[in-house]
Amino acid sequence: MNDYLILAGIIVTLDPDWHVYSPGGIHIRDGQIVRVADIEAFEGEDLPKLDLSDCLVMPGLVNAHTHTPMVLFRGLAEGYSLLTLDGWYNAIRLWELYLEPEMIPPAVAVSCAEMIRTGTTCFADQYFYMDQVVPVVKESGLRAALAFGIVELGDTDASARALAEAEAFLQGLQGHSRLKGWVGPHAFFADNLPETIQTELDLADRFETGLHIHLSTHGEEDNFCQEHFGRSAVQQMKVMGILERRLLAAHCLTIPPEDLPTLAESPFTAVIVPSSFTRAGASTPPLRAMFDAGVKIALGTDNVANNNSYDLFQDMRLLGKIASFLEHKPEAIPARQLVEMATLGGARALGLEDQIGSLEPGKRADLITLDLNEIGWAPLGGQDVYTALVYSVSGMHVRDVMVDGRWLLREGQFEKLDYRAACAELDAALEHLRDRRSEGEE
Repeated sequence: MNDYLILAGIIVTLDPDWHVYSPGGIHIRDGQIVRVADIEAFEGEDLPKLDLSDCLVMPGLVNAHTHTPMVLFRGLAEGYSLLTLDGWYNAIRLWELYLEPEMIPPAVAVSCAEMIRTGTTCFADQYFYMDQVVPVVKESGLRAALAFGIVELGDTDASARALAEAEAFLQGLQGHSRLKGWVGPHAFFADNLPETIQTELDLADRFETGLHIHLSTHGEEDNFCQEHFGRSAVQQMKVMGILERRLLAAHCLTIPPEDLPTLAESPFTAVIVPSSFTRAGASTPPLRAMFDAGVKIALGTDNVANNNSYDLFQDMRLLGKIASFLEHKPEAIPARQLVEMATLGGARALGLEDQIGSLEPGKRADLITLDLNEIGWAPLGGQDVYTALVYSVSGMHVRDVMVDGRWLLREGQFEKLDYRAACAELDAALEHLRDRRSEGEE
């Protein structure tokens, strides 16, 4: 069925005029949206029709910061803050020393399945072992910006190997319709030397892509840059020309307020991860100052060793409540803005706003449906639809997921991935990882 109509109970478009059609229709042809309108506009259309009158249809969510292989470590980092270098090293890095390539595919499959099940259609990943990650993401059907992770920590030989592998990775993904290669320094300054950073920038330029980093998680980069360069990390990034490139920067918890206008003028997106910083007991990002300065913001879930869920609806809700709590003001961030951050905000951050993030003619058919028969919606005439999406429902209300016009989830059933088989393989991989570490530390 390459040319057909979806007839839905409610359609939330997120187009420039914020159209909500209730009921409405979407004409899809060859994976592209042709038309979105009130249902009356499609009367008499001689096209196959898919009845989703008991569903809300909206753009798929964009998870702008993940580490899909790290679901392998879910449960192993409790009690640590992964937003400090010491916590990350002791809770995660010591486990990573015993990783083997064959442990990665089941972890990525579980992560992709959990994102699909909760309504994510596009995600931004950052990790190493990308040769193991890419085949699984291709199989999943998801759209993704995959950043090859580079962690130097003073080991220049390891850095040289990682940079060579990153180049080959970027070359291999060129031209793919759904996947885009990015460069993934774990963090500037804290664990990448200036020479390495320059090579990373050169790679991004050559392959016309962006850089996916962590920034200002605990003040370490600012302390380093003040000590070595006499300025903040953001100002040092400006001096080095880093801010001229597209940057996806996770966390951004401790950025000095005076640096925010500099970031607002740059192709820079702060990816806020509410579940991550609250679970870690870390600082709260300067949300109001970011909004007032005009800094672009998207949402992510981070790794699920730190979160522990891929449900981006939960992070929308949590961020809205945190903002109201901090500002002593109801709806400090309007629900509509939170939904936009989780859709169009992520699409803009990845340079994909002309393809995804809203339901508009000419864009790809990346969409999700939520079951209106589930709890939380009633009374439909009472709640604003954006408020319902943020505060009344969750990713478990998602019934169908489509990317590029192809179903990845249909009536709650996976179409591409075998989630239960991947979970069993992941359990075996964790057992093997535990054995390797025990033997290595004897």
